[in-house]
Amino acid sequence: MQAAIPKGSLVLVTGVNGYIGSHIAERLLEHGYRVRGTVRDTHKAHYMHALFDGKYGERAFEVQLVKDMAADGAFDEAMKGQMIDPMAQITYMEHTEDSVGCAGVMHVASDLTLNPDPYAVIPMVLSGVKNTLTAAARNPSVKRFVYTSSSAAATAPITNKVFHVDASTWNDADVEAAWAPPPYTEDRKLAVYAASKTLAEKECWRFMREEKPAFIFNAVLPNCNIGRILSKEQPASTGGWYKKLWEGDAETLTLLREQFAPQHYINVTDTALLHLAGLLEADVAGERLMAFAGPFNFNDTADLLEKIDADGGGDGSRRWQRIKDAPKDLKTVDTERAEELLRRYGKPGFTGLEVSLKEAVES
Repeated sequence: MQAAIPKGSLVLVTGVNGYIGSHIAERLLEHGYRVRGTVRDTHKAHYMHALFDGKYGERAFEVQLVKDMAADGAFDEAMKGQMIDPMAQITYMEHTEDSVGCAGVMHVASDLTLNPDPYAVIPMVLSGVKNTLTAAARNPSVKRFVYTSSSAAATAPITNKVFHVDASTWNDADVEAAWAPPPYTEDRKLAVYAASKTLAEKECWRFMREEKPAFIFNAVLPNCNIGRILSKEQPASTGGWYKKLWEGDAETLTLLREQFAPQHYINVTDTALLHLAGLLEADVAGERLMAFAGPFNFNDTADLLEKIDADGGGDGSRRWQRIKDAPKDLKTVDTERAEELLRRYGKPGFTGLEVSLKEAVES
């Protein structure tokens, strides 16, 4: 099947320095696409160039500074053919193919501060989505748009309860909880994050329905991402948690043992490949791709990390106290479409939890 956009095309990846964004960029480069990534500061631009330039060449990867994605017109210039990379100081209009503009957009950037104040998070995330969609709609070169949503847009982590999640499931409960009157205490931060992702994805679908842009839209909904960390400069989000746990960080142990609810994991490479499927597969159009590999809890994590340690990944001394009667994630998720798409990219299905954890701790 012919790709929806041809190899060599330019693809915009917002938040390219992040854990998911960097993996998406790597997969695109490996598949023969050029990548323009947005970052908020020059330090992030530097380490992203260091990550990709040597392997793929200086013209394969570009960066654009977008300090505030909520500012009017934040992504207008990033969509166009001409751009000057502040790190490389190269005008990419010099070559004819570079003047075409972006053929695809991966909107990954979001607010990950976990601020419990909904007014500090949700309007900014919604503005970022609207700015990216509007800029893409103004550029006829854009053929595909993929939004990095979240499992939290479908459901909050709910333990010891059997229920089913599919592409029609929405997390309206956390939207209501996020907008409840103050005080905005710390226990509300996850609801605010979930509401920001739910409302942002709903805005994408509204835009497609009412504005009717020329491009095709898909969303990817990943749960807890674990796997390779591409740069030591990256905090690496949830992947970084498991590396810190392996290294003996006490604060991370408390987070994962006492605060982080059982839910599903996904290998970050699988998340990136599902983004590629949303961008490149011609028959994937107007879909929510459910990136939930399987359920896990702290005891599962401890079991596998100790196994990795005993099998030669460490010195064999690592031990973690288990949680008695540990709660479990009992939901089922319709992932048939996501698994079928992963097989198109040479995967047998979702990557297992042990491999994912091993990749994270060995990064």
